[in-house]
Amino acid sequence: MTHILAIDQGTTSSRAIVFGPDLAPVATAQEEFPQHFPRSGWVEHDPEDIWASTAATCRGAIERAGLRPADIAAIGITNQRETVVVWDRDTGKPVHNAIVWQDRRTSEFCAKLKADGHEPMVQERTGLLLDPYFSGTKLAWILDNVDGVRARAEAGELAFGTVDSYLIWRLTGGASHVTDATNAARTLLYNIRDGRWDPEILDLLRIPESLLPEVRDSAADFGETRPDLFGAALPVLGVAGDQQAATIGQACFSPGMLKSTYGTGCFALLNTGDTPVTSGNRLLTTIAYQFDGTPTYALEGSIFVAGAVVQWLRDGLKIIRSAPETQPLAESADPEQSLYLVPAFTGLGAPYWDPDCRGAIYGLTRNSGPAEIAKAALESVGFQTRDLWEAMRADWQGAGGDHVLRVDGGMSASDWAMQFLADILGAQVDRPKVLETTALGAAWLAGMRAGVYPDRDGFGAMWALDRSFEPQMDPGTRDARYAGWKDAVERTLTRT
Repeated sequence: MTHILAIDQGTTSSRAIVFGPDLAPVATAQEEFPQHFPRSGWVEHDPEDIWASTAATCRGAIERAGLRPADIAAIGITNQRETVVVWDRDTGKPVHNAIVWQDRRTSEFCAKLKADGHEPMVQERTGLLLDPYFSGTKLAWILDNVDGVRARAEAGELAFGTVDSYLIWRLTGGASHVTDATNAARTLLYNIRDGRWDPEILDLLRIPESLLPEVRDSAADFGETRPDLFGAALPVLGVAGDQQAATIGQACFSPGMLKSTYGTGCFALLNTGDTPVTSGNRLLTTIAYQFDGTPTYALEGSIFVAGAVVQWLRDGLKIIRSAPETQPLAESADPEQSLYLVPAFTGLGAPYWDPDCRGAIYGLTRNSGPAEIAKAALESVGFQTRDLWEAMRADWQGAGGDHVLRVDGGMSASDWAMQFLADILGAQVDRPKVLETTALGAAWLAGMRAGVYPDRDGFGAMWALDRSFEPQMDPGTRDARYAGWKDAVERTLTRT
């Protein structure tokens, strides 16, 4: 029993990865599932698709690893955050499709709550802003708009959970209705300072507390799987939301350590230790992880479009056929041209939080072509990361300019993009050998709890560097380029 099974349940697919005793991936299985868009701005998943794909990939990964179920010491789970599921406590049947974190159906409700003056209280207690992104208003929508659900919820017949909680319920055959502190912290319902569901916010959103799961540490006993699922009862011992799992996988265990994950979007988390820092720059305050009942906090900044800008070059403009073509194209760009691409395809995230502005390109000339646009697209990710970097430095004195940024995710494989990131930040950027840091974080949580993997210090010592990028741009050029970006963003923001 020296192997760990990590479930990585994402927005478009479910994956399972078996990690060996040396924390190296042994086998992987992945399965995509359908996305549902019932109206403009609405995004849903069928919870049965989430469950079926998760169960299938778990079996597939164990089989591909050539292991027996009894060889698995524990399961760790990481998941898409904020997505909401409500189900029947007796049957496990969902009462409605899962409402996905991307869904914007509660925009007007959030705007009304803001207009009524509730955001300062909500931010102080949860660390979050009143935005449809988070779970609370999605849950309120289900209670208020699906026939019979509110009455059943108030009668104690239903359960609510984020995806981790729903999967654990199904894995354990309904024996465990639990979540971890990192997922609870993203619901808009959890007081991250007091470590409990907040009664005043529950009253504000008219949510019965009986719906909610028990909150546990990130490494804890979450229950055992039904023996018939995989051929043995396997303990679930680790849970963390995807960005917190990546923070753990990057071994960002000390205050001041900062990681940035580049997938479709980008999420940067700064470890602030035992201090929940309230942002004055519209960043989020969240829980990075929780051990032994003690939370470690983080500041988080969210960029909506990172790797998605490369997908746009491929699928929208059709100037590349595959993502790796972007780097040589950018390298061939005319150095005399200075284009700025603001990729506000679905608005801008932190620190602007403008959902209504849309993308724009500035500085076009007759000589501008695919190479210059590709370069501007890659640079936009660096500029947006600098926005988060500056906001974090303003919010917390521990986020000084001499800190190292640890990067992961698909886009971090681009040497050109990572070098520009180091240049525009004026800071060292470190890329690890293992880019699957999200699944790795979940695996370590479970393996550490099971006694298979080392403690935090031992795990941190195992973190291995692939390449370090040092800034090469002179400070004058760096400041001028960033000033141009800020001007471009200002021109793009919605005018009110």
